Amino acid sequence: MRYITNGKADVLQEYGQTVYFNVGMPAVVRITHRIDATKKRIKFSRQNVLARDKFCCQYCGAKGPGVELTFDHVVPKSRGGRTEWENIVMACRDCNSKKGNQTPVQAGLRLRTKPYKPSWVPIFNVTLRNLARVPAEWLDYWTAELVP
Repeated sequence: MRYITNGKADVLQEYGQTVYFNVGMPAVVRITHRIDATKKRIKFSRQNVLARDKFCCQYCGAKGPGVELTFDHVVPKSRGGRTEWENIVMACRDCNSKKGNQTPVQAGLRLRTKPYKPSWVPIFNVTLRNLARVPAEWLDYWTAELVP
């Protein structure tokens, strides 16, 4: 949003929801100014953790439209766990409830993948394998050149 409000990006298409009051949520933007690619900070956000974890529960693998995923602290906050990339995974409500205030081992659960801080912006890591999950709003702008 900062690039848009500062005039460094143009909104080409919006999703059907608003972000802030009457401001639409951008679906496709065109960057009009050079962006410093040396910045390596990947924002810790729910959307980026969802993308990193491939939109599925990291304990049972559940995913899909009917599955509501929540943040889960692998090491619970009450036991010194921090809210950071290496300690947060997405979990379905059932697994999160089962785990409760325990570590996965204590709850009899096993992590499918170890949480890590990505070195890429997860939400934009789109390949042919997950093309079905590309939002419809992107398809008019999609070209074969974008696929690694």
